[in-house]
Amino acid sequence: MHLTFRPITGPDELDLFRRLTYVLDDEVADDLAAGRRRPGWMWIAQDAGDGGRVVARAAWWSRAGSPDPYLMDFFDFVGGHADVGEQLVRAALAEILPAGATPPEYIRFVPPDWRDDPAPVRERMAALERLGARLLVERLRLEWRPGTPIPADPGRLRFREFGGNAEALDLMTEALEGTLDAHSRTDLARRPAREVAAEHFHGELERWPSPREWWRVATLPDGDPVGFVFPARNDYGPIIAYIGVLPRHRGHGYIDDVLAEGTRVLARHDIPRIRATTDVGNVPMARAFARAGYVNHQNQIDMAW
Repeated sequence: MHLTFRPITGPDELDLFRRLTYVLDDEVADDLAAGRRRPGWMWIAQDAGDGGRVVARAAWWSRAGSPDPYLMDFFDFVGGHADVGEQLVRAALAEILPAGATPPEYIRFVPPDWRDDPAPVRERMAALERLGARLLVERLRLEWRPGTPIPADPGRLRFREFGGNAEALDLMTEALEGTLDAHSRTDLARRPAREVAAEHFHGELERWPSPREWWRVATLPDGDPVGFVFPARNDYGPIIAYIGVLPRHRGHGYIDDVLAEGTRVLARHDIPRIRATTDVGNVPMARAFARAGYVNHQNQIDMAW
């Protein structure tokens, strides 16, 4: 093969980029227009000796307006050419990132039953492992659809809006104690809980284009906070962005009440579905979503450098 590695030149080369396929292909045009992707972050490997056939591709995504890629979410190669995929990622990262910078996390959506035919997923993961990545966590991608019954409110809790950023940070910090979330546990190994909570709040939750009036604090009738939920809308639709029960109130099934309230908040609007994620290993949260009528429609592989 006579390979060339390069970014696409612009929207006019999207059809070339999409000669390999993935479930996010339909989103890339809108992402480019909105500034969540850049042509310089969308790379292809072409075989000049085979009419310019696309042998591999890789791409990165970020929040609109961010100067740096936030995550890598495309990595595909023609069967048997994992080595070309590795070369492509190495070449792209050398151009996209400053010298010595840690590459962004890689995520991949896979079918829930991917282990029935694991070779394609394992081959892609192995290629990135040779570049220094490692599996961080596998997650469940969940979806609630209109018409699904919402569990009735048993009346044990009261729900109100947050009193401000300080209260949100206080409750988020407290909820990190004993967390089963792999990303949070990784962050907590490096930084204090308050910093982890602040990064999540200011770096993500505050950025969603949905009203803060949707966010809820759950309390006992005497006003003692039990937990919280952040129903929101991201760039792609309605989500349960974050949910938690405080350590001192765990073990009483309050998560069901809190999740039902977050679902109700979003279901009042004209929505096609609500999405959420939780780690495969976070069994209590996964069971709560199942009880609330959320369906596991995809899994997600997260790899970090």
